[in-house]
Amino acid sequence: MKNGTDSYLSQVKMSDLKKTKPRSPSPTGQNTYPAGPIRERILKAAFSLFSESGFSATSMLDIATRARVSKRDLYALFPNKHALLAACIHERAGRMRRPLDTAAPVPETRDALTKLLVEFGVSVLKTVCQPEVLTVYRLAIAESDRAPEIAPTLDNSGREANHKTLAQLLAKAQERRLVANAAPAALAARYFALLWGDLLLSLLMRVREAPTEREIHTRARAATETLFSRFP
Repeated sequence: MKNGTDSYLSQVKMSDLKKTKPRSPSPTGQNTYPAGPIRERILKAAFSLFSESGFSATSMLDIATRARVSKRDLYALFPNKHALLAACIHERAGRMRRPLDTAAPVPETRDALTKLLVEFGVSVLKTVCQPEVLTVYRLAIAESDRAPEIAPTLDNSGREANHKTLAQLLAKAQERRLVANAAPAALAARYFALLWGDLLLSLLMRVREAPTEREIHTRARAATETLFSRFP
């Protein structure tokens, strides 16, 4: 009887062990975006949807669903689609201007300034020539009737801000007699005119390929050299 009881208890213990054996975690569905700060996920979702479906056709609910956040969290950060679009554009435009950090000291030599201006030109071209950024430009054109606020937002955060930042740097550089003695705004306009030419228009119309690394650096150097062309 004892042997039978011992055998029964042993079977019960083995059964309990099998029941309590930890299970392998079941695979979960892949998120559209990797885990991260809510704001970053929202911006990625918004930028993607604006590019895919257009600004007017994208709703705040669409963005919340894609970002996997609640509408409450979404509206706590962004009151409307325009604020979201402005944030998307502002962040990408800010990356272009990183070489011209306004908190950094002005270069003390012409060689150092040349290097900085070339880096800036390369940064601008590489950023704007990315397919997703070109999509925003096309979006601004396509939605000009239904969402006319897109174009001014893009221009203010991109082109206008770039010109203003460069003009401020050139004004400081003139105090050190490092660049041509002309109106800083005019010098900045000359720089961007040579940097771009008709490149942006051709890319938007899809009549040419994106510039190569070599072409980007060539354009940036040529634009920089024009700032010194009238300096004695």
